[in-house]
Amino acid sequence: MQWIYLIPALPFLGALILILFSGRIGKMGVSLIGCGSIGLAALITCIAGVQFISGNVQSFVLPLWNWMQIGDFHAGITLNLDPLSLAFTFVITFVGFLIHVYSTGYMADDPDFSRFFACMNLFVGAMLMLVLADNLLLLYFGWEGVGLCSYLLIGFWYKDPANGAAARKAFIVTRVGDTAMAIALFMLVQHTGSLQLSTVLAKASVLWTTGDSTVVIIAFLLLGGAVGKSAQLPLQTWLPDAMAGPTPVSALIHAATMVTAGVYLIARTNVLFTLSPAAQATVAIIGAVTLLLAGCSAFVQTDIKRVLAYSTISQIGYMFLALGVGAWSAAIFHFITHAFFKALLFMSAGAIIVALHHEQDMFKMGGLRKTLRGVFIVFLIGSASLAALPFVTAGFYSKDQIVWLAWTSAQGHEAYWLAALIGAFITAMYTFRMVFLVFYGTEKTHVHHHPGNNMMIPLYILAALSTLAGFIELPHTLGHLTLLSDFLAPVLPAAAVHHGSTALEWVSQGIAALLSFGGIYLVWRILPVPFPDGLKQFWKNGWGFDAAYNGVFVKPFVYLARINRRDIIDKLYTGLATITRSFHRMMSATQSGILRWYIMGIVMGAVVILSVIIWRQYAV
Repeated sequence: MQWIYLIPALPFLGALILILFSGRIGKMGVSLIGCGSIGLAALITCIAGVQFISGNVQSFVLPLWNWMQIGDFHAGITLNLDPLSLAFTFVITFVGFLIHVYSTGYMADDPDFSRFFACMNLFVGAMLMLVLADNLLLLYFGWEGVGLCSYLLIGFWYKDPANGAAARKAFIVTRVGDTAMAIALFMLVQHTGSLQLSTVLAKASVLWTTGDSTVVIIAFLLLGGAVGKSAQLPLQTWLPDAMAGPTPVSALIHAATMVTAGVYLIARTNVLFTLSPAAQATVAIIGAVTLLLAGCSAFVQTDIKRVLAYSTISQIGYMFLALGVGAWSAAIFHFITHAFFKALLFMSAGAIIVALHHEQDMFKMGGLRKTLRGVFIVFLIGSASLAALPFVTAGFYSKDQIVWLAWTSAQGHEAYWLAALIGAFITAMYTFRMVFLVFYGTEKTHVHHHPGNNMMIPLYILAALSTLAGFIELPHTLGHLTLLSDFLAPVLPAAAVHHGSTALEWVSQGIAALLSFGGIYLVWRILPVPFPDGLKQFWKNGWGFDAAYNGVFVKPFVYLARINRRDIIDKLYTGLATITRSFHRMMSATQSGILRWYIMGIVMGAVVILSVIIWRQYAV
């Protein structure tokens, strides 16, 4: 496993080649480099995973070089492969590879084909650096890298001002959380003297007792970073607007990178959150509230990509709920299954959008199950997994585990369980509302393009995984197999079930299944669902968060900036610029182009220099 450095290095190298040789290698060369670098990284990850599992290794650390050393503080470029980072690395590289292959078809006619793949490679490389980092400083480097790449890709079609605004919004909103996380890192250095993950987590239990104010503050600051990147309340507003980017970008952000970074951060620093019950409870509350609010917003959207965007916010809410109740491996389980079915849904939606002249309004679609039969089948499989239809979808197994542990774990509560069940009901409704609007009824927009194999083959693979991936962690009631939990056990503590039983778990599963089927039946019978116009608009606008933030933060800031445009600070910089321009004019006047003036200047300079030398000689 000495060559695991190639896993992040290959995407970075691919990005560098595409940046340096853009326009000189052709679209075929761009496709080979862009897809090949991620494909090789995925292959190396699989080989490393086999060696990791067969060798019964709990962790493999690979120091590459010393990054910085200041006094006793040391931070290196060091990679750490353990069960948690291996699970994330596999999803990032494998799903990322499928998205890259799909992109060769989706972006085939784009004039900035090379720039697109350079940014995508850079995005994957930054996310891999984040999850493989051995210390929090290197993790933060990857963390900011994915933020930069999201800005570049969300605003990829930058000639449209709306796309640029969406990119800036994502960048600025996530900076709020990033600032909180940076403060947490400063506090960790102050109290532990290190940012090495193993050192920080080992010292935390010695330095702080449960509920100590210092560790509580650090945990809340880390949570601030997590909610920013993972688009959870109250920093969720950037993600729906991020749909301005190309659909493969949406798939990559939602399924394999960026929004899952917050889940990884909390899981990786689970010791700090365990020492801070208040912060951990807040994680659960944020997850429960977010999954409900985002589900309601998804239910009234008309743009197919915005439905999926709000769905991602809701499903990440489930992961936060699991993390908050101490069901650490359940959160990672849902992360894996969600990556498969959400990438499938976004890429299927992209195939529909391309087929319909880039139409995204679901109310202008309809009747596509016959004309786009292959897309219909894979989209239905992804939708079934998102809605957690029992026994035949991966989403059922991962979501059911969260629903159950939300009630029965040590930090669980009946309110969490109820929120998770209501969320499952809403999810089934908005998911199949989307299916019925797009694929049933009468065809409203003519299909002018059918996706090729480079778009469809990744969809078929993801459809298979969206069905089969649930079996990597069967519920206790179905054979007492906990494959994923056992694999993650060296890194993540097992959930403590306090008042559960097999009978109760079956009852919980039954209720969840009935709610899923009930939601599908209900939306089939009463589509379109009648809501008061005011409530529908309120949900469609994301519960008014954007309007509130504009009123409280944006407009006052812009107003103060406008009236403060000519303050003393600005005058200092304006004066500096004026002086610089004056010197520039004086110096440029000497460059007249007349040879005799240049000769005279040289002679005068020589006379001055000689005079100074002679004067100093005789003065001494």
